[in-house]
Amino acid sequence: MPAPLGDIAHLGHVELLTTDLDGSVWFFTEILGLTETAREGDSVHLRTFDNYELTSLVLTAHETTGIRRTALRASSEEALQRRVRAVEEAGGSGEWVGGLAGTGRTFLTTDPDGHQIALYYDTERYVAPEHLAPGLKNQPQAKPRQGVGVRRLDHVNYLGSQVAPNADFIEHVLGARPTEQIQMNDGRISAKWLSFSNKSYDIVYTEDWKGAHGRLHHVAFATDSRDDILRAADLCLDNDVLIETGPHKHAIQQTFFLYVFEPGGNRIELCNPLSRLILDPDWPLVTWTEAERAKGQAWGLKTIESFHTLGMPPVD
Repeated sequence: MPAPLGDIAHLGHVELLTTDLDGSVWFFTEILGLTETAREGDSVHLRTFDNYELTSLVLTAHETTGIRRTALRASSEEALQRRVRAVEEAGGSGEWVGGLAGTGRTFLTTDPDGHQIALYYDTERYVAPEHLAPGLKNQPQAKPRQGVGVRRLDHVNYLGSQVAPNADFIEHVLGARPTEQIQMNDGRISAKWLSFSNKSYDIVYTEDWKGAHGRLHHVAFATDSRDDILRAADLCLDNDVLIETGPHKHAIQQTFFLYVFEPGGNRIELCNPLSRLILDPDWPLVTWTEAERAKGQAWGLKTIESFHTLGMPPVD
């Protein structure tokens, strides 16, 4: 029986590993417009302006790139306990640890591929200092004066040695629903998009062409408008930030996008999916064929090779 949709409320925050901590902090604050809130050891905590929680992103200095942790907030303490039991009943393992970045007691587990998943409920709500106080009481923080001013952490796209078992874990153990997928001619699923709410997707798995485990394709931040993505492209051009591809429009999920590499070496997507919600409670899973996927984007330039072959951390 599928897990109940709603036990996981939303994507909370991610921890990214970076080979250039100062460069990464500069990118996320000056180009994307995040606000730094804390420093602990080799880690820096940052937030998007519309996040009610304290933290959206943790940057940690490391010898290589990639994602260490993806944190998911449960909708209640009871929902958290249900998902922990579901992990254990499915044969998974985990441990209770202290929370990171303003979160309370956390259950740390992994998906079948080894990506670290942190489940929590208790969280610290952000209270803006006077110089960041918003003009509207229903907004946590004033909009940034610099950079793009991204609104929220939107989704994480993992690379997986196999897509199906990882997507099944997110769906049947954690309670997401799949919204779209790619099925190859031999029947295997090479990519799958899953959502914990009425967003079109929160977690994505795509096939790792290197056959590696536990790697990252990208982390995405949502903008208010398409114009913000065009502004991001200009800011990256002016500041020597590597633009990989875009702005274009995805056929799958219809997202308007820009992919760049931040100075620490991680692929970051600027996306504008804000107007597309999945409101249908009986949404039929949309399946794209290998031939349909080969057509590339909805419009824009042809997808470049590195988009399919390059993941974090890099492998030979």
